[in-house]
Amino acid sequence: MELKEAIDARRAYRSFDPDPVPETLVHDVMERVRLAPSCFNNQPWRFVFVRSAGPLAAVKAALSRGNAWAQAAPMIVAVLSRRDLDCVTESPDRPAREYFLFDTGMATAYLQLLLTEAGLVAHPIAGYSESTAAEAVGAPEGMSVVSLVIVGRRSAEPSPLLSEKQRAGELVRPQRRPADELACIDRYPA
Repeated sequence: MELKEAIDARRAYRSFDPDPVPETLVHDVMERVRLAPSCFNNQPWRFVFVRSAGPLAAVKAALSRGNAWAQAAPMIVAVLSRRDLDCVTESPDRPAREYFLFDTGMATAYLQLLLTEAGLVAHPIAGYSESTAAEAVGAPEGMSVVSLVIVGRRSAEPSPLLSEKQRAGELVRPQRRPADELACIDRYPA
């Protein structure tokens, strides 16, 4: 699959088959995701690939009710970072600029595209208890759980746990904004 195909194929599906994610694939993704760009090559992201039954159940206990569909996933990747792992630029004429979330987001995009290329769904979520998720993965003090990425093979049948809106999004790709609404050339439009 070419990069453009992976970008086109990437979707936030919510229906999963219970098939485990192969260990060889996990190690391949771990090896490649570290190549994502970051400020001064600081690589502020930390990924915890949770696959074993006990640890996976502990992470799933952190999920909000609206993410009950994720209970069927065979793997969850906890995305961790903290401010002091990356660049913080300071200037007298503006507030400090922190890069750790930006750089961690870029690495998470790599993660999603690598998993999509392998034929899997990689759906990042924000609906979880951060403290419960952090404890479940053994996050060090001060480390933020930036996101949980729900991973697995897409099920042909929509999950019965989906809301009507979620079910509609499974069947037809939700509308995206036009490119000219999101990007411009030379100057932001007035």
